[in-house]
Formats: sequence, C-alpha cells, structure tokens
Amino acid sequence: MIRYIFGKMLLNMKRRYDYDVQYMQDILEADLGAFLKFMGFQTMSSHSGNLPVESLFAARIRAIIWDDCGPCTQLVVNMALEAKVDVEIVRAIVNRDLNKLPEDVALVVRFTELVLAHNPEADELRERIRALWGSSGLITLGYCISSARVYPALKYTLGYGKACNRIEINDMSLMPN
Repeated sequence: MIRYIFGKMLLNMKRRYDYDVQYMQDILEADLGAFLKFMGFQTMSSHSGNLPVESLFAARIRAIIWDDCGPCTQLVVNMALEAKVDVEIVRAIVNRDLNKLPEDVALVVRFTELVLAHNPEADELRERIRALWGSSGLITLGYCISSARVYPALKYTLGYGKACNRIEINDMSLMPN
C-alpha cells in the first residue's frame, strides 16, 4: 500500500514538472527502506530558511549546473519559476550573467561556485552572507549547495545520467553557462 501511495506521488511529480522520475520509481520498487531514506533527504533539500526565494534558487540552480546540465537543472529551473522567481533573474542565473542580477543574488552565485570549487575566496563572501542572513541563512545555503549535488550523483550512479541539453525558460532555450 505504501509503495502505491509513493508511486502516485512520483507520478504527480512527473506530470507537474515534466520530469522523468524513473530512477526514483526504481529505488521504490527495489528497496522501500532506501526509498524512505531518500524521502527523508528531501526534507533537507527543500529547506528554505530565511533566504529570499531568488537567492535560494540562485544557490540551487548554480549548484545543480555544477554537476548536471540536463534534466535536474531543468527541474530546478521549473521549480524556481513555479516559486515566482522572475524569469529574467532565472535566465541570468542560468547564464551566470552577474550584471543582470540583484547584488545579493549575484553574491550567492559567486559564493556557490567558490564553495563548489573549494576556493578559499569563499571566506570573504561567507561573512557578507552571514551579515545579510545570519548563520541560519548560511546553513540554508549549505543545504542548497550540498543537497543539489546528490541528485545528479545518484542518477549517474544508477545509470540515468543524461548528456547536456538546453534548458527551457518560458519562450527561451539556453545552454547552461
């Protein structure tokens, strides 16, 4: 019964975001315990804390692009649009066009990439982020950045990795930068 309920939930996600959920369906079918742990992980990855939605999705989008330039990126872009992030801000995040982003969003884009590159220059930006949103905001960014990396790694491990493809944002098709 529980597999049936989770299966319906996955199908709803598939329809809502036009996203291939086969890897999650396979986990559900093969190992219910593993699927339940995966669902527990979802609570961490969906944490939004006190961050403005634009900054939250700046971290999520840039982190997912770091490891994936395909369906996972498209999913996060679709979620950003659903959360009412302005389409021009989403495009600028995907294109890494810092000049078209509000200062705090550009800060998050730069910080996310420095963290992913293990670059010590992130230290200075970390303090600016802490000044804006406190330790809670920094923790939220940590969750966004680290959790975004799990999905592509899991999909590639299970054989569902895809080649790069263009990201659709309303009427425009972009190749992630």
